[in-house]
Amino acid sequence: MSRILHPEPYRTYAIDRNINYTNICVARCRFCAFSRDLDEEDAYTISEGDLFQKIKETIEQGGTQILMQGGLHPHLRLDFYEGLLRSIKERFSIHIHSFSPPEIIHFSRLEGLTVREVILRLREAGLDSIPGGGAEILVDRCRGAVSPKKYTAGEWLTVMREAHGLGMKTSATMMFGHVETLEERIVHMDRLRQLQDETGGFTAFIPWPFQPMHTQLEKLPPVGAFEYLKTLAVSRLYLDNIPNVQSSWVTQGAKIGQLALRFGANDMGSTMLEENVVRAAGVSFRMTREEIVRLIEDLGYQARQRDFYYNLVNGKPASSKQ
Repeated sequence: MSRILHPEPYRTYAIDRNINYTNICVARCRFCAFSRDLDEEDAYTISEGDLFQKIKETIEQGGTQILMQGGLHPHLRLDFYEGLLRSIKERFSIHIHSFSPPEIIHFSRLEGLTVREVILRLREAGLDSIPGGGAEILVDRCRGAVSPKKYTAGEWLTVMREAHGLGMKTSATMMFGHVETLEERIVHMDRLRQLQDETGGFTAFIPWPFQPMHTQLEKLPPVGAFEYLKTLAVSRLYLDNIPNVQSSWVTQGAKIGQLALRFGANDMGSTMLEENVVRAAGVSFRMTREEIVRLIEDLGYQARQRDFYYNLVNGKPASSKQ
């Protein structure tokens, strides 16, 4: 299926940075090792100076976008996030891929606004696209077990439907390998497939295995490479209406991330100049742009940098041999 959808002689990757603007979160999901309560010693909210420095470094390394997400902070209001977006756009030319559906629902409840109104205000302030975080498994039985204070599967889908209806593109994710059944993984994919048939707004699907270390679910056995690759292959077949599938080398490491390109993925994902959430769960794989390029080339493909919309950043393929 990947070869049918992507017969081109290249495979893609992005250069970006995950910026977590706060780790303070009222949801405190059982699968999360990153979040903190407001009064904990290592709780933080990023300063503008630190934020701007991270974006500057990303652009200097050829980055075209930032992924900005955070916890569900109980006190930060919508005007804080609007100010953050405007200040970035005033200083930098960069794509802002930010605020997952749980964050947007959280903003709407704090402000007494509809989801559509929140998205419109964020877009006006500079938001370009919405990440698929917070999907976990789109089955409320699972969500009640691992994230009881977070929002429902239907609410997650509503945010994406509203964004797509406003002409905004988003990504879709699945975090699997915790309390869900195999059947519930398929229910998750089917709900994404149905919404994609309706709106066509998802640019990519990114499945990754749950990382249990340092979480309340740490006694669960971690998903291995075989289970990851099998699930990835099924998702590529089932979600043939979503054009792109990303490898999850951040959770699986370089070699399995490379092998994912033979199991249905057509994109190596991002260099992730910074990543904090998975690292908090004890997984700290890192790769440079040159390493990603080499892995793609070793499979016989050209390596091409792309933007969020999967447009090639330039007409020339990258090469580890240059």
